[in-house]
Amino acid sequence: MQLLHDLADYLLGIVEQLGYFGIILGLAMEVIPSEIVLGYAGYMVSGGSMTFWGAVVCGTIGAVVQQWILYGIGLYGGRPFLDRYGKYLKLKPKHMDMAESWFQRYGSGIVFTARFVPVMRQAISIPAGIARMPLGRFTMLTAIASLPWSILFVSIGQSLGSNWGQIKETAAPYTIPAVIVALAVLIGYVLFKQLRSRGKTV
Repeated sequence: MQLLHDLADYLLGIVEQLGYFGIILGLAMEVIPSEIVLGYAGYMVSGGSMTFWGAVVCGTIGAVVQQWILYGIGLYGGRPFLDRYGKYLKLKPKHMDMAESWFQRYGSGIVFTARFVPVMRQAISIPAGIARMPLGRFTMLTAIASLPWSILFVSIGQSLGSNWGQIKETAAPYTIPAVIVALAVLIGYVLFKQLRSRGKTV
């Protein structure tokens, strides 16, 4: 446990040294959770070493780059690559089965709604790559979905200042309702697609 803590401190030190690029790199690689990187970015905003919107934009860019990597894995490696190496990406076969099923049934719009669902926010990028979803549309939907996440955690990190380490506890009252709303939106989208599909078959 101490080793992980020391690693996180070391990586956050690199983020601080690299500034805006460090935020992008930290989120793209996600060796430590995105909320920690964004919370630390908020702390740096509170200290005046970067601007709020600069941190938010870089957080969004970093999230998009991370999803580009997963999209590329789907595009060039496909399911065989995931079956062999998915465990290193913390993606279980059952998560991939669900993501592929969602994408096949509900189309590219699921890339946006799934961003707000834990685990699915990463997994959904891979079937998008396998299906060769247009990269421009994929990028737009991913960026729009990632922006609120960046705003939330940078804002909380800024308000906490030197107490930014409490980011998870402080964010909980906001993230839980957000997940509930996101699931409601997801259900609404699925129902819309099903009703639309039935309408075409009548």
